[in-house]
Amino acid sequence: MDKNISIYPPSALLIPKLMRIHSLPIQLINQIAAGEVVERPSSVVKELVENCFDAGAGQITIEVEQGGTRLIKIRDDGCGIVKEDLPLALSRHATSKIATLQDLEQVSSMGFRGEALPSISSVARLTLISRTKDAECAWCVTADGSERNFNPQPDPHPQGTTIDVRDLFYNTPARRKFLKTEKTEFAHIETLIKRMALSRFDIGFTLTHNQKEVFNLKPAKTDSAQEQRIGNICGSTFIENSVKIEFSASGLHLTGWVGLPTFSRSQQDMQFFYVNGRLIRDKLVAHAVKQAFQDVLFHGRHPVFVLYLTLDPTLVDVNAHPAKLEVRFREGRLVHDFLFTALHRSLADLRPEHSISRIEIAANGQTNSEVLSQPATRQYFNSAAAFNHRPPQQSSLTLTVAETIKSYASLYPEDKPSQKHQDQPLPETTVNAPLGYAVAHLHNIYILAETPTGIILVDTHAAHERITYERLKQQYHQGAIPSQPLLLPIKINVSSSEADLAEQEYEFFNSLGFELNRSGPETIILRSTPALLGNIDKEKLIRDVLADISVHGMSLRIQEQTNQLLATIACHGSVRAHRRLTIEEMNALLRDMEQTERIGQCNHGRPTWIELSTQDLDKFFLRGQ
Repeated sequence: MDKNISIYPPSALLIPKLMRIHSLPIQLINQIAAGEVVERPSSVVKELVENCFDAGAGQITIEVEQGGTRLIKIRDDGCGIVKEDLPLALSRHATSKIATLQDLEQVSSMGFRGEALPSISSVARLTLISRTKDAECAWCVTADGSERNFNPQPDPHPQGTTIDVRDLFYNTPARRKFLKTEKTEFAHIETLIKRMALSRFDIGFTLTHNQKEVFNLKPAKTDSAQEQRIGNICGSTFIENSVKIEFSASGLHLTGWVGLPTFSRSQQDMQFFYVNGRLIRDKLVAHAVKQAFQDVLFHGRHPVFVLYLTLDPTLVDVNAHPAKLEVRFREGRLVHDFLFTALHRSLADLRPEHSISRIEIAANGQTNSEVLSQPATRQYFNSAAAFNHRPPQQSSLTLTVAETIKSYASLYPEDKPSQKHQDQPLPETTVNAPLGYAVAHLHNIYILAETPTGIILVDTHAAHERITYERLKQQYHQGAIPSQPLLLPIKINVSSSEADLAEQEYEFFNSLGFELNRSGPETIILRSTPALLGNIDKEKLIRDVLADISVHGMSLRIQEQTNQLLATIACHGSVRAHRRLTIEEMNALLRDMEQTERIGQCNHGRPTWIELSTQDLDKFFLRGQ
């Protein structure tokens, strides 16, 4: 290298000048704040619609032109703003929502920062018109982000508020260049309004784009109206393929709809989660949902849900993100365990008597191939019953078909399915036999069963795999987890904070079969592990668990490892494909299916059974047409 060539850029060689500190102009301050609050047109819509919520609006109208870059006009019929407060409404850090630190620690309103309107007005042409209930007229002001020269003018506007935002980013062209096409920007707005409409069923929403009405949602104050709104937003099949849940514990309340595992999607585009009415994205929530669905979803599929979590405002920090898209729970482990339990229980309580898995038959008698691969399921599920009674206890562990038959004979000594099927009319379907009685074992793989209303097809291996897996888990969790001392204790070098965490969580590790002791400032010793874990990388597992606890406040990694091992045992211990079963063996399996949690899917998320009704069969053969 030439010694005369410097490797440093010229600017690095300059001696810095003495720079004086000065105050920024108000308008520039607001434009900087707008960089955090106003990312794109949909960000403006979000802030303004949330203000409508806080104003007690019953109807909100959103008018958009050119994807929001030309015009965003939002009108509500809320309480309005008094004339004297209009200048403050357009000034930074001025709000009616909070007054003290105590108010900030228990925020129940959607907005509270007092930044939205001045930030928006600094990058667009903003006009605010508002009228309170007892005012003789409305008052109109315009703003440019400078927080000066407010001159309210009278206006005939009715009670409520209208905010007119034009030419977004007209004075910051660099920001405007980053916007996408008109179609894309409006798609973001439409998606946002739909999500916000799911948070407030008591409010009507009207959305227009370029003078064309996109949708008009009336207030939904009854259960049927709410389900209709969900159908309008999520598709009519969502309600048909979901279970409504209501679960309360420890001051937390979860309501909403969860799609069945068979109604999953390839993307996470139909997941709506609200905390005290606020749509949020949260890693802890996502983790809890993922865990609840971990062994009922097919690989690469994602659950669908519309869920509402209500809790004491003091237990959640909504001031964790400038755009208020994220929250921070003060008791993260409590919330995580609550969500996991509620969702896990809702899936476990689904039984064949609650659902009908069926193949959709088109009018011309042809089957829908998409539905064949992901069979739809109608739900007739009483959520109150599901969470107010103790779920049926599963019978004793049975790993072989022979043991299953013995179990079946002890449970139903008077019932002889094969003889009953041959010599007597099929009994009416009851909760004891919603899957009917076996007729044949097709290709030594599928059980064909007959019910009073149709036929059932069961994947023998998949169904028995789920039965075995659930019983192994039940047996595993009924008592103390057997622990196995290590021949040679494992010394693990960690950071001091991880060592502190391991020491604090000693009881947690011990309850799961680990003996983990601290032996120095940055050293822990692993002396025993759960006997079922086998030959895994134990040091890596401990490090990963500590990382989980540090990030999420808890870890289910050990349980995951255990469940994976139990699933492997269940797979190898289940009826193998192509093994011929007798009628008695098949009926024993059907009875066990009816008593097993999450029986609709195998451990890998594949469907275990479907039903064809007599009406479906008639359509195949054009009977009655």
